[in-house]
Amino acid sequence: MAKTDYKSVDEYIAAQPEAAQGVLRQVRESIRKALPEAEEVISYQIPAYKTKAGRPIYFSGWKKHYSLYPATAPLVAAFKDDLADYEVEKGTIRFPLTAPVPEALIEDIARFRASEVEEEAMAKAAAAPKKKR
Repeated sequence: MAKTDYKSVDEYIAAQPEAAQGVLRQVRESIRKALPEAEEVISYQIPAYKTKAGRPIYFSGWKKHYSLYPATAPLVAAFKDDLADYEVEKGTIRFPLTAPVPEALIEDIARFRASEVEEEAMAKAAAAPKKKR
């Protein structure tokens, strides 16, 4: 049975097939470059990045691809042309392990998602009823 109680992103990457580890390190570095203030965590047993507003982006490794989550409708629309060569469905963007890592695209996606999460948090805070003192 595969290990599913990862305590860190390093541990997660080390548990992946050797052929995927280098690619996943590049994905990790791209996200960290885009979101230097984000805390790396394991959530749903995959790497995630936590900001003050929430968790904007997750990634995972698979046998033949790696994935970024969530692929929201606004994100997919904003990056439609950039994502044309990749499989996008059900909130997931899949990148083949055999292709070069699109580092700049991953950075842009991470920044976009961080902005989305921040906007959602601000909207939620604005809609929340104010407490009386």
